[in-house]
Amino acid sequence: MAEPSPSRSLDLFIIGGGVNGVGIARDAVGRGLSVALVEKDDLASATSSASSKLVHGGLRYLEQYAFRLVREGLAEREVLMRIAPHLVHPLRFVMPHQTRLRPAWIIRTGLFLYDRLGGKSATLPGTRGLDLTRDPMGAGLRQEFRKGFAYSDCRVDDARLVVVNARDAADRGALILTRTRCTAARREGGLWHVTAQDTATGAERRFTARILVNAGGPWAGDVALRIAAVKPRQHLRLVKGSHVVVPPLYDGDHAFLLQNDDGRIVFVIPYEGRFSLVGTTDVALGALPDKAAISPEEVIYLQRAVAQYFQRSFAPADVLWSYAGIRPLYDDGAANPSAVTRDYVLELDAGAAEAPLLSVFGGKITTYRKLAEHALEKLAPFIPGLRPAWTAEGKLPGSDIGPAGPSEYAARLAAQHSALPATLIRDLVRRHGATAVEVLGDAKKPGDLGEDFGGGLCEREVRHFIRREWARTAEDILWRRSKVGLHLPPGSEAKLARFLAEIA
Repeated sequence: MAEPSPSRSLDLFIIGGGVNGVGIARDAVGRGLSVALVEKDDLASATSSASSKLVHGGLRYLEQYAFRLVREGLAEREVLMRIAPHLVHPLRFVMPHQTRLRPAWIIRTGLFLYDRLGGKSATLPGTRGLDLTRDPMGAGLRQEFRKGFAYSDCRVDDARLVVVNARDAADRGALILTRTRCTAARREGGLWHVTAQDTATGAERRFTARILVNAGGPWAGDVALRIAAVKPRQHLRLVKGSHVVVPPLYDGDHAFLLQNDDGRIVFVIPYEGRFSLVGTTDVALGALPDKAAISPEEVIYLQRAVAQYFQRSFAPADVLWSYAGIRPLYDDGAANPSAVTRDYVLELDAGAAEAPLLSVFGGKITTYRKLAEHALEKLAPFIPGLRPAWTAEGKLPGSDIGPAGPSEYAARLAAQHSALPATLIRDLVRRHGATAVEVLGDAKKPGDLGEDFGGGLCEREVRHFIRREWARTAEDILWRRSKVGLHLPPGSEAKLARFLAEIA
C-alpha cells in the first residue's frame, strides 16, 4: 500500500511514537484506514523503552483486586507469544518466600488465580513450590530462604516491539514520521488541521484528518490542552521507574521476583546473556523532567533489595548501565505510587464540529495491542464500514521463524551462511527474527558485511536500521534498535558516530 497522499484528508492522525501510538497505527491501517503518525523524538525514546522488559499479567496487581487487568494481560501474553515469537520469550520466575511479609497461603492463592485467570497456557508451565535448599533455581540466594515458588511469564525487547509494529504499519501504508513535532491542531469544517515540524530542519508539513489520536504518553495532557486546545477530563500520575544493569548476580536463565519491605516488588532478570537487570523503583513526580535519569537514592534502594535476598549484591560502582522512564499512569486517586492502577482509560472528545479527539491515558507494554483494539472500537461510530479487528492473528515482521523457535532458526540460517560468524547470525535472529535474511542480503563472507563496529554490530545491520527502522543516531542503534552498547569495546561508539556522520 502506498503512503497516504498529503493532498487528501487522512482518517487518523496520531501523535506519539510509543507502543500505544504505533499499535493504534498498525491496527487502523490494517483495517483500511489512511494513517499518519508523528513522534517528536525517536520511536520508543521515552516510556516504551524503559520498562522491565516483561510481558506479564502483573502478579502483584491481584493484591489491588485488578482482576480484569490481570486477565487481559495474561490473555495478551499468549497472543504476543504467537504473533511475535522472535521477541517474546517464556521466562521462569522464582519468588523466594519472605515469611515476615506475606503468608505462604496468600502467595499460593495468588499464584493459583494467576495460573487460571487468563485460561490455561498452551506454552508456559504452571506454578509449583520450591525447596530452595535443593532446587538449582535457589542457587545464589541467602541460606535463610528455604521455600519459594516458581511461576511463568515472558520477557520482551520493548523498543524492538515498538519498531516492528511501526515497520508493519508503514509496510501497510501508514506514514511514520520521527523527529517530527506536532505544533498545532485545530478543528475546522469537521476536520482536524494539523501542523507538524521536522525538529532537525524546521520544515513544516500540514495535514487534515477526520480523527486525531493523542498517544503522547507522559505528555498526553499537554498534547490535549496545548496542541488540540481540549481540556482533558482525566489526569495522569507521573511515576518514575528506574533500572540498573549489573554483573550477573547468580547462575541460571530464570528470573527472581523479590518482595521488598515497603510492599513493592523488585525483579532480577538475566539480561543480554551476561548481566542481571534489576528494577524497578516507583518515584512520584510533580512535573516532567527534561530527561528521566536514575538517582543515587534509587540505586541504593535496588541494591538493598537485592542484598536482602542474594549472597552477593552489587555496589553503585558496579552499575554498567541504568535507565529511567516516566510512567504516565491514569490517576485513580491512590495515595501510594505503587498502588496506582496500570490500567488505561480512553477519553473521547467529539467536539462541536464532530472531529473526534481520542486521548490515551495509562497502559502498559503487555496490553498495547488490546488497547489499540479498544481505541478503534471507540472510534467505530465515526468510521462507517470499519473492518473487523485483525491483529490477534496478524503476525509481526520477523515472526516466521517456525515452531522450533529462534535458536533453531538461527542454527539453520548459520548452516546456510557457514562462512559467517554463528554468533553474529544468532544476534541478528534475536533482534530481527526471520527478517535477519533481509539484513544479511547476499553476504557470503565476513568482508561482505561491511565495517565491523564491535559487539556483534556490522555495517549491513546499521544500514538496515537506518533504511528500514528510522534510526539516525548512535543512541538509536546501540540502545533501542539493539543493546549492543553493553557489548562494545572502547572507542566503538565514537567509530559508529563518525560513520553515521559520513553517510548522513
